[in-house]
Amino acid sequence: MHDDLKQLAAAWAARPAEERLGMSRRGFMQFCATLATTLGLSKGADAAVQQAIESARRPSVIWLHFQECTGCTESMLRAEHPTLEKLILDVISLDYHETLFAASGHQIEAARKQAMAENKGKYLLVVEGAIPTRDNGIYCKVGNQTAIELTKECAADAAAVIAIGSCASWGGMPATDPNPTGAAGVQKIIDKPVVTIPGCPPNPYNFLATVVHFLTFGSLPATDPLGRPLFAYSRLVHEHCERRAHFDAGRFALEFGDEGHRRGYCLYKLGCKGPETYANCPTILFGDAGSGTWPVGCGHPCIGCSEEGVGFTKPIHMLAKVKNVEPPAGYPGVAEAQGEGMSLGAAAVLAAVAGAAAGAGAMVAKNLGRQADAGAPPAAGKGAGEQGPGSAA
Repeated sequence: MHDDLKQLAAAWAARPAEERLGMSRRGFMQFCATLATTLGLSKGADAAVQQAIESARRPSVIWLHFQECTGCTESMLRAEHPTLEKLILDVISLDYHETLFAASGHQIEAARKQAMAENKGKYLLVVEGAIPTRDNGIYCKVGNQTAIELTKECAADAAAVIAIGSCASWGGMPATDPNPTGAAGVQKIIDKPVVTIPGCPPNPYNFLATVVHFLTFGSLPATDPLGRPLFAYSRLVHEHCERRAHFDAGRFALEFGDEGHRRGYCLYKLGCKGPETYANCPTILFGDAGSGTWPVGCGHPCIGCSEEGVGFTKPIHMLAKVKNVEPPAGYPGVAEAQGEGMSLGAAAVLAAVAGAAAGAGAMVAKNLGRQADAGAPPAAGKGAGEQGPGSAA
Protein backbone atom coordinates (compact mmCIF):
# COMPACT_ATOMS: atom_id res chain seq x y z
CA MET A 1 0.00 0.00 0.00
CA HIS A 2 2.81 2.37 0.90
CA ASP A 3 4.56 1.71 -2.46
CA ASP A 4 1.32 2.38 -4.34
CA LEU A 5 0.97 5.74 -2.58
CA LYS A 6 4.56 6.62 -3.46
CA GLN A 7 3.94 5.83 -7.15
CA LEU A 8 0.78 7.94 -7.10
CA ALA A 9 2.65 10.82 -5.52
CA ALA A 10 5.47 10.53 -8.08
CA ALA A 11 3.00 10.64 -10.98
CA TRP A 12 1.31 13.66 -9.44
CA ALA A 13 4.65 15.43 -8.92
CA ALA A 14 5.46 15.11 -12.63
CA ARG A 15 2.62 17.50 -13.51
CA PRO A 16 3.20 21.31 -13.66
CA ALA A 17 3.12 22.95 -10.22
CA GLU A 18 0.25 25.30 -11.02
CA GLU A 19 -1.84 22.39 -12.31
CA ARG A 20 -1.14 20.37 -9.18
CA LEU A 21 -2.14 23.31 -6.98
CA GLY A 22 -5.24 24.05 -9.04
CA MET A 23 -4.07 27.55 -9.98
CA SER A 24 -3.37 29.54 -13.08
CA ARG A 25 0.29 30.32 -13.79
CA ARG A 26 -0.33 33.89 -12.65
CA GLY A 27 -2.02 32.65 -9.50
CA PHE A 28 0.91 30.34 -8.76
CA MET A 29 3.39 33.22 -9.08
CA GLN A 30 1.25 35.32 -6.74
CA PHE A 31 1.14 32.40 -4.29
CA CYS A 32 4.97 32.20 -4.26
CA ALA A 33 5.26 35.98 -3.83
CA THR A 34 2.79 35.88 -0.93
CA LEU A 35 4.77 33.15 0.84
CA ALA A 36 8.01 35.09 0.36
CA THR A 37 6.38 38.24 1.75
CA THR A 38 4.90 36.34 4.70
CA LEU A 39 8.38 35.08 5.56
CA GLY A 40 9.81 38.60 5.33
CA LEU A 41 12.24 37.59 2.58
CA SER A 42 14.10 40.07 0.41
CA LYS A 43 12.98 41.19 -3.03
CA GLY A 44 13.35 38.44 -5.62
CA ALA A 45 13.07 35.58 -3.11
CA ASP A 46 9.73 34.60 -4.65
CA ALA A 47 11.73 33.11 -7.55
CA ALA A 48 13.57 30.82 -5.13
CA VAL A 49 10.27 29.78 -3.55
CA GLN A 50 8.84 29.07 -7.00
CA GLN A 51 11.81 26.91 -7.98
CA ALA A 52 11.71 25.00 -4.70
CA ILE A 53 8.02 24.15 -5.05
CA GLU A 54 8.38 23.21 -8.71
CA SER A 55 11.54 21.11 -8.59
CA ALA A 56 12.80 20.42 -5.06
CA ARG A 57 12.28 17.02 -3.52
CA ARG A 58 9.31 17.10 -1.18
CA PRO A 59 10.44 16.69 2.43
CA SER A 60 9.16 13.63 4.25
CA VAL A 61 7.08 14.57 7.28
CA ILE A 62 6.49 12.41 10.36
CA TRP A 63 3.59 13.91 12.34
CA LEU A 64 3.06 12.73 15.92
CA HIS A 65 -0.04 13.23 18.09
CA PHE A 66 -0.03 13.30 21.89
CA GLN A 67 -2.05 15.25 24.50
CA GLU A 68 -4.17 17.49 22.30
CA CYS A 69 -7.61 17.97 20.79
CA THR A 70 -6.42 17.62 17.15
CA GLY A 71 -7.41 21.26 16.64
CA CYS A 72 -4.10 22.02 14.91
CA THR A 73 -4.79 19.34 12.29
CA GLU A 74 -8.42 20.47 12.01
CA SER A 75 -7.23 24.00 11.32
CA MET A 76 -4.87 22.75 8.62
CA LEU A 77 -7.73 20.79 7.05
CA ARG A 78 -9.45 24.11 6.39
CA ALA A 79 -6.54 25.80 4.63
CA GLU A 80 -7.49 27.04 1.17
CA HIS A 81 -4.23 28.02 -0.54
CA PRO A 82 -3.26 25.30 -0.96
CA THR A 83 -5.85 22.87 0.31
CA LEU A 84 -4.68 19.95 2.42
CA GLU A 85 -4.62 17.31 -0.32
CA LYS A 86 -2.49 19.60 -2.51
CA LEU A 87 -0.24 20.38 0.44
CA ILE A 88 0.54 16.74 1.22
CA LEU A 89 0.80 15.68 -2.44
CA ASP A 90 2.82 18.64 -3.72
CA VAL A 91 4.63 20.56 -0.98
CA ILE A 92 5.36 17.81 1.55
CA SER A 93 5.23 14.02 1.70
CA LEU A 94 3.11 13.25 4.76
CA ASP A 95 4.37 9.76 5.57
CA TYR A 96 2.90 9.38 9.06
CA HIS A 97 -0.17 11.04 10.55
CA GLU A 98 -2.49 9.04 12.81
CA THR A 99 -5.56 11.18 12.09
CA LEU A 100 -5.29 11.33 8.31
CA PHE A 101 -4.02 7.81 7.61
CA ALA A 102 -6.54 5.29 6.32
CA ALA A 103 -4.43 2.49 7.77
CA SER A 104 -3.92 1.83 11.47
CA GLY A 105 -2.11 -0.40 13.94
CA HIS A 106 0.91 -2.34 12.65
CA GLN A 107 0.55 -0.96 9.11
CA ILE A 108 0.88 2.68 10.11
CA GLU A 109 3.78 1.99 12.47
CA ALA A 110 5.59 0.06 9.71
CA ALA A 111 5.06 3.03 7.35
CA ARG A 112 6.60 5.37 9.93
CA LYS A 113 9.70 3.25 10.40
CA GLN A 114 10.12 2.81 6.64
CA ALA A 115 9.84 6.56 6.01
CA MET A 116 12.35 7.30 8.76
CA ALA A 117 14.84 4.76 7.38
CA GLU A 118 14.53 5.95 3.77
CA ASN A 119 14.83 9.63 4.71
CA LYS A 120 17.32 9.40 7.57
CA GLY A 121 18.66 12.86 8.41
CA LYS A 122 16.29 14.52 5.92
CA TYR A 123 12.75 14.22 7.24
CA LEU A 124 10.80 16.79 9.24
CA LEU A 125 9.33 15.80 12.59
CA VAL A 126 6.12 17.59 13.53
CA VAL A 127 4.73 17.14 17.05
CA GLU A 128 1.15 18.07 17.92
CA GLY A 129 0.18 17.91 21.58
CA ALA A 130 1.89 18.06 24.96
CA ILE A 131 4.06 15.22 26.21
CA PRO A 132 3.25 13.78 29.68
CA THR A 133 6.38 13.27 31.78
CA ARG A 134 5.06 12.19 35.18
CA ASP A 135 5.43 8.52 36.18
CA ASN A 136 7.79 7.93 33.24
CA GLY A 137 5.22 9.17 30.74
CA ILE A 138 2.71 6.32 31.11
CA TYR A 139 -0.27 8.61 30.53
CA CYS A 140 0.15 8.61 26.74
CA LYS A 141 1.22 5.62 24.66
CA VAL A 142 1.20 4.95 20.90
CA GLY A 143 2.16 1.53 19.55
CA ASN A 144 3.15 0.48 23.07
CA GLN A 145 5.67 3.34 23.27
CA THR A 146 5.30 6.32 25.59
CA ALA A 147 5.17 9.78 24.04
CA ILE A 148 8.62 10.43 25.47
CA GLU A 149 10.11 7.34 23.84
CA LEU A 150 8.42 7.96 20.50
CA THR A 151 9.48 11.61 20.37
CA LYS A 152 13.10 10.82 21.16
CA GLU A 153 13.19 7.99 18.60
CA CYS A 154 11.74 10.12 15.81
CA ALA A 155 13.77 13.22 16.67
CA ALA A 156 17.11 11.39 16.64
CA ASP A 157 17.47 11.35 12.82
CA ALA A 158 15.17 14.29 11.95
CA ALA A 159 16.56 17.17 9.92
CA ALA A 160 14.36 19.56 11.89
CA VAL A 161 11.69 19.44 14.58
CA ILE A 162 8.54 21.59 14.56
CA ALA A 163 6.17 21.84 17.52
CA ILE A 164 2.76 22.88 16.22
CA GLY A 165 0.23 24.35 18.62
CA SER A 166 0.60 25.66 22.17
CA CYS A 167 0.40 22.17 23.71
CA ALA A 168 3.49 20.95 21.86
CA SER A 169 5.23 24.32 22.16
CA TRP A 170 5.06 24.76 25.94
CA GLY A 171 2.41 22.46 27.39
CA GLY A 172 -0.69 24.52 26.59
CA MET A 173 -3.99 23.56 28.17
CA PRO A 174 -2.84 20.11 29.47
CA ALA A 175 -0.08 21.84 31.45
CA THR A 176 -2.41 24.12 33.44
CA ASP A 177 -2.39 23.74 37.22
CA PRO A 178 -2.35 21.24 38.78
CA ASN A 179 -0.97 19.50 35.62
CA PRO A 180 -1.59 15.94 36.87
CA THR A 181 0.29 14.26 33.98
CA GLY A 182 3.33 16.53 34.03
CA ALA A 183 2.54 17.75 30.49
CA ALA A 184 5.43 19.59 28.83
CA GLY A 185 6.51 20.94 25.47
CA VAL A 186 8.81 19.18 23.01
CA GLN A 187 11.78 21.39 23.97
CA LYS A 188 11.76 19.85 27.46
CA ILE A 189 12.06 16.31 26.04
CA ILE A 190 14.74 16.40 23.34
CA ASP A 191 18.16 18.00 23.23
CA LYS A 192 18.05 19.70 19.83
CA PRO A 193 16.56 22.93 18.42
CA VAL A 194 12.77 23.03 18.07
CA VAL A 195 10.79 25.55 16.04
CA THR A 196 7.61 26.31 17.97
CA ILE A 197 4.41 27.48 16.29
CA PRO A 198 2.12 28.18 19.26
CA GLY A 199 -1.59 28.94 19.08
CA CYS A 200 -4.79 27.13 19.92
CA PRO A 201 -4.90 26.41 17.09
CA PRO A 202 -2.12 28.21 15.22
CA ASN A 203 -2.76 29.58 11.78
CA PRO A 204 -2.01 26.82 9.23
CA TYR A 205 -0.14 29.27 7.00
CA ASN A 206 2.47 29.86 9.71
CA PHE A 207 3.21 26.13 9.50
CA LEU A 208 3.13 26.09 5.69
CA ALA A 209 5.46 29.08 5.43
CA THR A 210 7.90 27.43 7.85
CA VAL A 211 7.95 24.24 5.77
CA VAL A 212 8.37 26.17 2.49
CA HIS A 213 11.30 28.08 4.02
CA PHE A 214 12.93 24.74 4.83
CA LEU A 215 12.16 23.48 1.32
CA THR A 216 13.60 26.62 -0.30
CA PHE A 217 16.71 27.27 1.79
CA GLY A 218 17.37 23.96 3.51
CA SER A 219 16.99 25.58 6.91
CA LEU A 220 14.21 26.72 9.20
CA PRO A 221 13.35 30.45 9.55
CA ALA A 222 14.88 32.75 12.15
CA THR A 223 13.25 32.46 15.56
CA ASP A 224 12.99 34.35 18.83
CA PRO A 225 14.47 32.93 22.09
CA LEU A 226 11.34 30.78 22.52
CA GLY A 227 11.78 29.15 19.11
CA ARG A 228 8.91 31.05 17.46
CA PRO A 229 9.44 32.14 13.81
CA LEU A 230 10.04 35.88 13.75
CA PHE A 231 7.95 36.35 10.62
CA ALA A 232 4.85 35.34 12.60
CA TYR A 233 5.58 36.11 16.27
CA SER A 234 7.73 39.26 16.36
CA ARG A 235 4.87 41.75 16.84
CA LEU A 236 2.20 42.06 19.49
CA VAL A 237 -1.41 41.31 18.55
CA HIS A 238 -2.15 44.77 19.96
CA GLU A 239 0.03 46.50 17.36
CA HIS A 240 -2.05 45.47 14.34
CA CYS A 241 -5.49 45.13 15.93
CA GLU A 242 -8.26 46.98 14.09
CA ARG A 243 -9.53 48.21 17.48
CA ARG A 244 -6.20 49.83 18.43
CA ALA A 245 -7.43 53.34 17.55
CA HIS A 246 -10.20 52.97 20.13
CA PHE A 247 -7.63 51.90 22.75
CA ASP A 248 -5.52 55.00 22.05
CA ALA A 249 -8.61 57.22 22.23
CA GLY A 250 -9.81 55.65 25.49
CA ARG A 251 -12.93 54.03 24.07
CA PHE A 252 -13.58 50.63 25.69
CA ALA A 253 -16.33 48.04 25.83
CA LEU A 254 -17.11 47.55 29.52
CA GLU A 255 -19.61 44.70 29.18
CA PHE A 256 -20.47 42.23 26.44
CA GLY A 257 -23.34 43.70 24.46
CA ASP A 258 -23.03 47.27 25.77
CA GLU A 259 -22.89 50.27 23.46
CA GLY A 260 -19.10 50.19 23.20
CA HIS A 261 -19.10 46.48 22.36
CA ARG A 262 -21.68 47.01 19.63
CA ARG A 263 -19.67 49.89 18.19
CA GLY A 264 -16.48 47.84 18.00
CA TYR A 265 -14.59 49.59 20.81
CA CYS A 266 -11.41 48.16 22.34
CA LEU A 267 -11.86 44.97 24.40
CA TYR A 268 -8.96 45.64 26.79
CA LYS A 269 -11.24 46.11 29.82
CA LEU A 270 -12.99 42.83 29.03
CA GLY A 271 -9.69 41.00 29.46
CA CYS A 272 -8.16 41.10 25.97
CA LYS A 273 -4.60 39.77 26.17
CA GLY A 274 -3.53 41.24 22.83
CA PRO A 275 -1.24 43.83 24.50
CA GLU A 276 0.98 41.04 25.90
CA THR A 277 0.65 38.35 23.20
CA TYR A 278 2.93 37.92 20.21
CA ALA A 279 1.16 36.58 17.11
CA ASN A 280 0.08 37.64 13.61
CA CYS A 281 -3.63 36.83 14.02
CA PRO A 282 -4.96 40.31 13.10
CA THR A 283 -2.96 40.40 9.86
CA ILE A 284 -3.22 36.82 8.56
CA LEU A 285 -6.72 36.06 9.96
CA PHE A 286 -8.36 32.61 9.97
CA GLY A 287 -10.42 30.48 7.63
CA ASP A 288 -10.01 32.52 4.44
CA ALA A 289 -13.43 34.01 5.08
CA GLY A 290 -12.65 37.72 4.78
CA SER A 291 -11.92 40.61 7.13
CA GLY A 292 -12.56 40.34 10.85
CA THR A 293 -12.22 36.55 10.93
CA TRP A 294 -10.25 36.26 14.14
CA PRO A 295 -11.41 36.35 17.80
CA VAL A 296 -11.09 40.10 18.47
CA GLY A 297 -12.56 40.91 15.07
CA CYS A 298 -15.57 38.78 16.00
CA GLY A 299 -16.03 40.56 19.35
CA HIS A 300 -14.22 38.22 21.76
CA PRO A 301 -11.09 39.24 23.70
CA CYS A 302 -7.80 37.58 22.77
CA ILE A 303 -7.02 34.95 25.43
CA GLY A 304 -3.28 34.91 24.69
CA CYS A 305 -3.29 31.28 23.55
CA SER A 306 0.11 31.62 21.85
CA GLU A 307 1.85 33.08 24.90
CA GLU A 308 3.20 30.90 27.71
CA GLY A 309 2.16 32.25 31.11
CA VAL A 310 -0.84 34.05 29.58
CA GLY A 311 -3.04 31.60 27.68
CA PHE A 312 -4.66 28.97 29.92
CA THR A 313 -2.98 30.63 32.91
CA LYS A 314 -4.43 34.10 33.40
CA PRO A 315 -8.19 34.32 34.07
CA ILE A 316 -10.00 35.25 30.88
CA HIS A 317 -11.20 38.63 32.19
CA MET A 318 -7.97 39.65 33.99
CA LEU A 319 -6.49 42.82 32.51
CA ALA A 320 -3.43 42.32 30.34
CA LYS A 321 -0.02 43.70 31.22
CA VAL A 322 0.39 46.23 28.42
CA LYS A 323 3.93 46.13 27.07
CA ASN A 324 3.95 49.70 25.81
CA VAL A 325 1.40 52.24 27.12
CA GLU A 326 -1.22 51.56 29.77
CA PRO A 327 -4.45 53.59 29.58
CA PRO A 328 -5.19 55.72 32.67
CA ALA A 329 -7.94 54.55 35.00
CA GLY A 330 -9.68 57.92 34.76
CA TYR A 331 -11.14 57.54 31.28
CA PRO A 332 -14.88 58.35 31.14
CA GLY A 333 -17.45 55.65 30.56
CA VAL A 334 -18.49 54.67 27.07
CA ALA A 335 -21.90 56.38 27.32
CA GLU A 336 -21.07 59.27 29.65
CA ALA A 337 -24.12 61.47 30.45
CA GLN A 338 -24.10 64.82 28.65
CA GLY A 339 -24.18 68.08 30.67
CA GLU A 340 -27.03 70.65 30.42
CA GLY A 341 -24.85 73.70 29.93
CA MET A 342 -23.82 76.44 32.40
CA SER A 343 -26.44 78.43 34.29
CA LEU A 344 -26.29 82.25 34.40
CA GLY A 345 -25.39 82.17 38.09
CA ALA A 346 -22.55 79.74 37.53
CA ALA A 347 -21.31 81.82 34.61
CA ALA A 348 -21.27 84.97 36.80
CA VAL A 349 -19.32 83.18 39.53
CA LEU A 350 -16.86 81.81 36.99
CA ALA A 351 -16.43 85.30 35.45
CA ALA A 352 -15.78 86.80 38.89
CA VAL A 353 -13.20 84.13 39.67
CA ALA A 354 -11.54 84.57 36.29
CA GLY A 355 -11.48 88.36 36.72
CA ALA A 356 -9.95 88.07 40.16
CA ALA A 357 -7.32 85.69 38.85
CA ALA A 358 -6.51 88.02 35.95
CA GLY A 359 -6.27 91.03 38.31
CA ALA A 360 -4.02 89.14 40.69
CA GLY A 361 -1.80 88.15 37.79
CA ALA A 362 -1.50 91.75 36.65
CA MET A 363 -0.53 92.91 40.15
CA VAL A 364 2.11 90.20 40.43
CA ALA A 365 3.60 91.25 37.08
CA LYS A 366 3.60 94.92 38.12
CA ASN A 367 5.34 94.16 41.41
CA LEU A 368 7.92 92.03 39.66
CA GLY A 369 8.64 94.97 37.36
CA ARG A 370 9.13 97.30 40.32
CA GLN A 371 11.52 94.83 41.96
CA ALA A 372 13.55 94.65 38.77
CA ASP A 373 13.79 98.44 38.58
CA ALA A 374 14.82 98.75 42.22
CA GLY A 375 17.61 96.23 41.81
CA ALA A 376 19.08 97.66 38.56
CA PRO A 377 22.31 99.74 38.79
CA PRO A 378 21.94 103.45 37.79
CA ALA A 379 23.13 104.36 34.30
CA ALA A 380 26.15 106.70 33.87
CA GLY A 381 25.08 110.35 34.21
CA LYS A 382 21.59 109.37 35.29
CA GLY A 383 19.98 109.34 38.64
CA ALA A 384 18.72 106.24 40.28
CA GLY A 385 15.58 105.02 38.58
CA GLU A 386 16.58 106.51 35.19
CA GLN A 387 17.96 104.45 32.32
CA GLY A 388 19.75 105.27 29.12
CA PRO A 389 18.26 104.42 25.75
CA GLY A 390 20.47 101.36 25.28
CA SER A 391 20.20 99.88 28.74
CA ALA A 392 18.43 96.60 29.47
CA ALA A 393 14.99 96.78 31.02
